[in-house]
Amino acid sequence: QMELEALRSIYEGDLCFRELSPVSFQYRIGESGDPKAFLIEVSWPETYPQTAPVISMDAFFNNTISSAIKQSILDKLMVEVEANLGTAMTYTLFEYAKDNKEVFMENQPVNTVTSVSNSVSIGTPDVPPSKKKEKKEQLSKTQKRKLADKTDNKGELPRGWNWVDVIK
Repeated sequence: QMELEALRSIYEGDLCFRELSPVSFQYRIGESGDPKAFLIEVSWPETYPQTAPVISMDAFFNNTISSAIKQSILDKLMVEVEANLGTAMTYTLFEYAKDNKEVFMENQPVNTVTSVSNSVSIGTPDVPPSKKKEKKEQLSKTQKRKLADKTDNKGELPRGWNWVDVIK
């Protein structure tokens, strides 16, 4: 099967691609930690590509995606299938899903906290800000100690701090 060879060579070393069998393939759209990642499975019936491949999103990987969204993704993929009937289209479908990932998943509720922090720190882990905070606290502790030695807790110098000790 020409298409099988093509898929193997195109996706060689691509961790998102899995050949489940010579007629069944999975592709993960999105990074593994991405809350909007999803997995599509394409299987070829005997009469493929004259007939449509079977596209499924039943993989356990997709269990957080609402069935409505899965259905809308499958519907969009089927439009693409019909446009490509008669031609080897598995690669086309995977690439189409990749290109349209954001559109496909735009209504998938994602924990807003994660999406906000992602957009703020693009590609950078949240490590630097927290380190800075710690440093500030450490500084302020030592500063506080120094201040506490010199001042009362209101930050005013205690009465008589500059008196000369006459009593001795």
